Amino acid sequence: MGGPTERSLPRLRKVVITGISGRLGRIVARRLHHELDWQIVGLDRRPMPGRPKDIEHHQVDLRSKKARDIFRVGDVDALIHLGVMHDPRARPAELYSWNIAGTTKLLEYCQAYRVPKVVLLSSANVYGPRPDNPQFLTEDAPLLASQRFPQIRDLVEIDHLVSTFLWRAQNVETVILRPVHIVGPIHNAPSNYLRIERPPVLLGFDPMVQLIHYQDIADSIVAALNPGRRGIYNIVGPGEVPLSAILTELGREPVPIPHPFAKPLLSLAFKLGISSFPVAELDFIRYVCMVDGRRATAELGFRARYSLRDTIHAVDEPA
Repeated sequence: MGGPTERSLPRLRKVVITGISGRLGRIVARRLHHELDWQIVGLDRRPMPGRPKDIEHHQVDLRSKKARDIFRVGDVDALIHLGVMHDPRARPAELYSWNIAGTTKLLEYCQAYRVPKVVLLSSANVYGPRPDNPQFLTEDAPLLASQRFPQIRDLVEIDHLVSTFLWRAQNVETVILRPVHIVGPIHNAPSNYLRIERPPVLLGFDPMVQLIHYQDIADSIVAALNPGRRGIYNIVGPGEVPLSAILTELGREPVPIPHPFAKPLLSLAFKLGISSFPVAELDFIRYVCMVDGRRATAELGFRARYSLRDTIHAVDEPA
């Protein structure tokens, strides 16, 4: 007798990953594909050089008919939405259209074609760094970041969109992950800042900061895919530490700037291209925004694996 026919083989679980071409998208795809045997379908406007042949990649706009057609087949088991654009040099209208319209379309596809699991990678930054923040914010805290930080408006709105979907679409297991500052050989605001040899700091301010290793974020996304997981979760790393201690550990030489002069000086440096630090990020090196991660530990079983020292030094890993 021959072996099992192709018809009798069990179907692999299929996950659609937006933003798959980025470093984090590739790590999540590799983890799910090689370790957990998921079928991977990637959506990204960017190419994906070096892609394994058995991973699908569609270089499409999330708002397009081509993106919808991927869901129309009806066999998608999960969506992981990593494709939120964070480009401080992009036009606000372009960012808003891509982020808000794109996310809205994805949620429509998931509901129309009965996708049972949706995972959004949001950020703890949606709570906003504020002088009156409590020591640790829980998932029930209001999302106030856009009041002082207009550039994060899109992320706050996306978080609200998916939160509404979570309560409205009861037949979908929706998970929103709000991680603290993700660091590693990736291009995001905290990692870029910590790679600056002489980073700006605000004279008289040294906030406590929470970091998480980029590989730990991949772990949290995998945990969110487990059946029965549903809700909003703060994702924290190995602990809290003053910003000054992080810079000392990395051997950086901070440049103290009096607060009244910081905004015009850094704005000019950013416009001239001699600084990669967006002025909108100033409050993150001024005020505290720390979160409580106990719900993720209790319900997702997530706990960061990397030590604080390894997490800090992840920014200097080769890309």
